[in-house]
Amino acid sequence: MEEAYEISNYSLQQGDWSLDFLAPIFLGKGDDSPHLPSSLRLQAQVHHLSPLVKGNQTNVKEFILLRFPGSRYLQISLFMIFFLIYLLTFTGNTAIISLVWTHRCLRTPMYYFLCNLSFLEIWVTTVYIPKILANLMSQSKTICFPSCLLQMYFVFSLGCTEFLLVAVMVYDCYLAICHPLRYHSIMNNTLSTQLALGSWVGGFLTISVPMFLITRLSFCGPTVINHFFCDIGSWIALSCTDIHLVEMVYIALFFIVVLRSCAVTLGSYIYIISTIMRIPSAQGQEKAFSSCSAHLTIVVMLYSCSIFLYIKSSKQSSLDMNKIVSVFNTIVTPLLNPFIYTLRNKDVKEVMIKAFSRI
Repeated sequence: MEEAYEISNYSLQQGDWSLDFLAPIFLGKGDDSPHLPSSLRLQAQVHHLSPLVKGNQTNVKEFILLRFPGSRYLQISLFMIFFLIYLLTFTGNTAIISLVWTHRCLRTPMYYFLCNLSFLEIWVTTVYIPKILANLMSQSKTICFPSCLLQMYFVFSLGCTEFLLVAVMVYDCYLAICHPLRYHSIMNNTLSTQLALGSWVGGFLTISVPMFLITRLSFCGPTVINHFFCDIGSWIALSCTDIHLVEMVYIALFFIVVLRSCAVTLGSYIYIISTIMRIPSAQGQEKAFSSCSAHLTIVVMLYSCSIFLYIKSSKQSSLDMNKIVSVFNTIVTPLLNPFIYTLRNKDVKEVMIKAFSRI
């Protein structure tokens, strides 16, 4: 005898996204029922995770990550694209690390910070892409509670670390251009190591506070996260307990980490550009600007994408756009970093040409 689950006046809310529907789901048909549209077939997996409990809260053990919409052919195409991106990102950033550590001419604070950034980008894509690839090829789109929490922690810890590293790299560029005579005495090996280590420790400690608060939330359904990873905003919206404290801490961290690092970066570049403009020779201006142009490109991409993601609109189309921007910020940008630093940096290009000429 088939057991029926009825989803009545069900409202799935992810931020400002809502969907109301009424549909019977029968065991035995599962999410392959031809009577349900594709958007509802995915929701049918909810009854496999936790039965609906009338009036009582249920401890949620798993969540469903909404995959990219489209046909099976599109899913396979996206799998190949993301797999290729992951290989290129891993290879490109590993190549930068190898070049810096095998060539003495690149063993400077600037390239030391670049190695840290490349190492971070490898981990960023490793946190995102393997789960995306698994969801694209698997019928099950679920992620267990601990895995979701762990992914969320690493995603935002690495994100905070990246903002701090970028600010450190801007400071290094500021010293090199605005105080060239004092640069080596100020930015020595000890200070560069402290700044890099402080960025990593600060990034992972900063996100620990909201993560501790998130672990104390209760979830009783629905369990569908409208994203391709465990995003904090989409995740806490599923909680059936008060989330105001988490939201306030989350917003405070955004202002502390993102906006303050953005202010430091912007202020440093104002001094840098003003110093470059006072250089009498055009050749000197070009040389000074080329030393920080690659980093400026990364800064523009990082902050423009991040600030856009925090300015959310109430329309469904804006949530879809957020996913696109998230893909660019978390997957495409780590891929572009090696190429940007290679194509716009004279020292790295010369070392790469010499390395390939020996092969």
